[in-house]
Amino acid sequence: MWKSFELCGRYFMLMRKVFSRPDRMSVFWRQLLVETEKLGVTSIGIVAIISVFIGAVITLQSSLNLSSPFIPKMYVGYMTRETMVLEFSSTMVALILAGKIGSNIASEIGSMRITEQIDAMEIMGVNSANYLIFPKIIAATVFNPFLMLLSFIVGLFGGWLMVAFTGIITTSQYIDGLQMDLQPHYITYSMVKMAVFSFIITSVSSFFGYFAYGGSLNVGRSSTRAIVACCVIILIFNLILTKLLL
Repeated sequence: MWKSFELCGRYFMLMRKVFSRPDRMSVFWRQLLVETEKLGVTSIGIVAIISVFIGAVITLQSSLNLSSPFIPKMYVGYMTRETMVLEFSSTMVALILAGKIGSNIASEIGSMRITEQIDAMEIMGVNSANYLIFPKIIAATVFNPFLMLLSFIVGLFGGWLMVAFTGIITTSQYIDGLQMDLQPHYITYSMVKMAVFSFIITSVSSFFGYFAYGGSLNVGRSSTRAIVACCVIILIFNLILTKLLL
């Protein structure tokens, strides 16, 4: 219990150092572009591939479960849209990104810690927490909601591919389902969730990497702990945000 309180205190103290004005804004903007490319753009491929197949699977499963002749087939498209926008494109994608970029951040900063690069920055008067972590948090928090939109669109496209190639329902029925009772607020809700989840992934992973110690084996352990912590916190905040926003 006390260990948990200690970790929380160290986390908030680190965030206090992170969210300070950068010493040189030109360096910050340059690092922001680098981190956006490294953490966001490189994740487009895996998010798109997973989303297209999940969209296809959801469409197929919905069609098989709606076997009653009294249920309109357009509900297949409706169920695919609601599943993608409410949970998969935000929460599930965030869990995937926790494994991909969370481990990357924790191992990168952890390696810098054990090789004493961070100590060298502190000796030179550089706010290492702000320089290393702040651009990562801003880049992921701003860019990743667009990954959520990409996942949503690609998932619906994957569902249409399943419809087109198998003929389980007609394309017009699928499109009617996508348009039925559309709630734009759900998209905003999912984007807000993704922004919060992205902050959690980057800040928590950076925390575990920043306070890594020992050798390369301990860096690997810090990376694993970061991923586990990110996933647990994401699931907790998913419940909280759903209660607050819906």
